[in-house]
Amino acid sequence: MTTISSDFDVESVRRDFPILHQRLLGDVPLVYLDTAATAHKPRSVVAKVVECFEQYNSNVHRGIHQLGDRMTTELELAREKVQHFIGAGSSDEIVFTSGTTMSLNMVAHGWARKFLKPGDEILLNSMEHHANLVPWQLAAAATGASLKYIPLTDDGRLDLTTLDQLLTPRTKLLAVTAMSNVLGTINPVAELAERAHAVGALICVDAAQSVPHLTTNVRSPQIDFLAFSGHKLYGPTGIGVLYARRQLLEAMDPFLAGGHMIREVFLDSSTWADPPAKFEAGTCPFIEAVGLGAAIDYVQHIGLSQISHYEHLLSVRAHEQLAQVPGVKIHGPSVEHKGAILSFTVDGVHPHDLSDLLDRRGVAIRAGHHCTMPLHELLNLTATARASLAFYNTMEEVDALAEAVRAARQVFRLK
Repeated sequence: MTTISSDFDVESVRRDFPILHQRLLGDVPLVYLDTAATAHKPRSVVAKVVECFEQYNSNVHRGIHQLGDRMTTELELAREKVQHFIGAGSSDEIVFTSGTTMSLNMVAHGWARKFLKPGDEILLNSMEHHANLVPWQLAAAATGASLKYIPLTDDGRLDLTTLDQLLTPRTKLLAVTAMSNVLGTINPVAELAERAHAVGALICVDAAQSVPHLTTNVRSPQIDFLAFSGHKLYGPTGIGVLYARRQLLEAMDPFLAGGHMIREVFLDSSTWADPPAKFEAGTCPFIEAVGLGAAIDYVQHIGLSQISHYEHLLSVRAHEQLAQVPGVKIHGPSVEHKGAILSFTVDGVHPHDLSDLLDRRGVAIRAGHHCTMPLHELLNLTATARASLAFYNTMEEVDALAEAVRAARQVFRLK
């Protein structure tokens, strides 16, 4: 039986998240197991956002008055917090975006469409979220480059035995998720970065699922592009981050045009501001960015090592409990090779029906293809049920998940 670390006080953590204490229809407690879709927000993040609105709401980098100065200072402080959180060399390498999807599209439009040509190759794999597939499809179609794919092993890991044949001097970009949003697979980013750079390729990492749960350092190994979203890191929605090495940002074309990203505008041409302003056209989500900074403060106060260890114990418990339920199949690698994400199917029960039945017991999971249609086609499935865990979950909630799945089987009179 899995036991929790004695020095991790989950009940203290839960007190920081007001939403977790509500009761749903039917007077059942909320068991929230959908953090991979969006994470809940601690009181400190909510309070910081309210403080911005109530005390110094004003547009940034524009007004020459006290409110504008304060808001701009808070925004740039948040940028520095992101820089240190992911180990970037300079805050100028941190671009605020609307989320992971926009960040990846910035690279596809601003870098790939500018520098790729016919004969070049982009190396992907089938476990990627659509946000790390579709932009490269469009970039390849626009430039004449081609897409190649690293195959997956039977247990949902990258088959690196094929990498020497796939990663060649024709490869210009390797795009990969650090942690699969379906299988939970933790990919060997350090090895992939080293091998990509050895053939002159760049690496672009979708870190939406990994940054909130695992330590990230973009300089060790050297990452060229990295994208993540604030709302999965216990921060507000509508804010994301693109990290890119300074020389890449300087070489890229801007993705959007308008206010703040310009240096000078003439009737027939314009010149661009230095990064990161070059990529922050219009009014950036400044209050959301400050909220993200507060979320980073909160996560660092608890400690990512503590978070990772406790979430691993939750994942072990979930695997143990679900494995005891007849008809359940957990997809993906064994627990030591994955984060706290479990996608599973139950014989005789469609994932959407299962999610609905669990919801009636207050257990919130996700059902569907999770924006990974090629992966589900590879698994020969149209949908899976997904439980994603966070450090505010308890062992008792994991047990409630297993019990709810058992109850769902009984509804369908499955033995």
